[in-house]
Amino acid sequence: MLTAAQADAQLLHKKKKVNKSTSADNSAEPDKVLYNRAVDDIKHGRQEVGRLGLQTLINTYPDSEYLAKAKLGIADSYYKEAGTANMTQAIQGYKDFIVFFPFLPEAAYAQLQVANAHYQQMAKPDRDRSEAKAAEDEYQTFLTKYPKDPLAPKAEQRLRDVQEIIAEGDYRIGYFYYVKGDKRAAAARLVSIAKRYPLYSRSDKVQWMLGDIFEKSEHKEIASVYYANIVKNYPLSDLAPNAKSKLVTFKVPVPQPDPKAMAWMTAEQNAPRPRDSFVKKPLALVRSGPHGEMMASAKSGTPTLEPEADNTSATDILTGGNRSQLGGAGGRAANTAVVETVTPGGPAPTPAETVPPADGKGPDAAAPAEGQPSAGDAASGSAAAASPVIEPTTNATGEQPAKTDASASGDSQNADASKTDGSQSADDKKDSKKESSSKKKKGLRKVVPW
Repeated sequence: MLTAAQADAQLLHKKKKVNKSTSADNSAEPDKVLYNRAVDDIKHGRQEVGRLGLQTLINTYPDSEYLAKAKLGIADSYYKEAGTANMTQAIQGYKDFIVFFPFLPEAAYAQLQVANAHYQQMAKPDRDRSEAKAAEDEYQTFLTKYPKDPLAPKAEQRLRDVQEIIAEGDYRIGYFYYVKGDKRAAAARLVSIAKRYPLYSRSDKVQWMLGDIFEKSEHKEIASVYYANIVKNYPLSDLAPNAKSKLVTFKVPVPQPDPKAMAWMTAEQNAPRPRDSFVKKPLALVRSGPHGEMMASAKSGTPTLEPEADNTSATDILTGGNRSQLGGAGGRAANTAVVETVTPGGPAPTPAETVPPADGKGPDAAAPAEGQPSAGDAASGSAAAASPVIEPTTNATGEQPAKTDASASGDSQNADASKTDGSQSADDKKDSKKESSSKKKKGLRKVVPW
């Protein structure tokens, strides 16, 4: 009886078969159904299946209203799958979307995703910084084109992080040369940081090192500018009192702290920053991407939005004083030096005129070598200095040319010529043998007449 009651209950609650051909779901457009299925596959990690469905939608329904969303979904699938090859495909997909659909609201999202793709591939400051440079350019483009977008605050913070990493890399190189004592190389790196990245966490130290470099190079007027920047723009820094004392020593007016700089440094000191737990600290040894720079980067302030256009060269820094110059835009003229030999007790040398060389091989080719006549001596008609040295050679027929005068060429030159010409030495030996045999015959004839 119990089994019969259960069977009857199952029969009563059994679902009726529904004809799917008349279902309400079939009223939806087929392109919409295909798009929703592909998006669901991507959402659940089936990236390849979702991309195949979206590509089918693009090829089958080229005039569909979901065409733009399908292209953006393909780029998102590559971005979520991660990896170097997939990130490259994602960047190209987002850029294609911006080119074909520049006026859609999703264009701002696509531009931000291009920057985020480079951001995810950044390395440490002492490694390759090509991805960091690309991320900086893309974030600057986003903030320039879409300053009022809801995603702009997130892009600003990402740009601060990127610029912190770039500035940290330049700072490490500049600090290395600063400790080593190479002032020019250190200043070339540190000047770029001071110009482009005022929000860098060690900007006050950069200003101090530049002031110290120019002070030791006897450019106190330039050093006072960097010391004044510390007092004005970084008033809460530990180096501000020392910078004030330097300005007092140079007898330069001490500027007042900037109220905006004071408010910014106060906000930075009070900003919450994440900290690694005791368990996560050992992971820093195996971490490939930047981490400490993200925590030390500024949390407020407007980042630099201008692209890098710094033409400062290392050879243009610290030029002056003794007028020492190493190359530059002057080409040969910058490296030309005039050296004159002054005899003790002789007349003072006349200023020499710079004459370009005839062969165009540079200034060194115009100067005469040691022991050779100069251009003025050759013009005065010195025969001994102007006479060329002719070495004996053998022509194609095997005959030797006439020998030069020994007084003009010297015994040493004849000896060298005889060594270099093998055929002449061989003929000389043959002639000497013939002459000795003839003398022997003449002596024998004197003794024996027949």
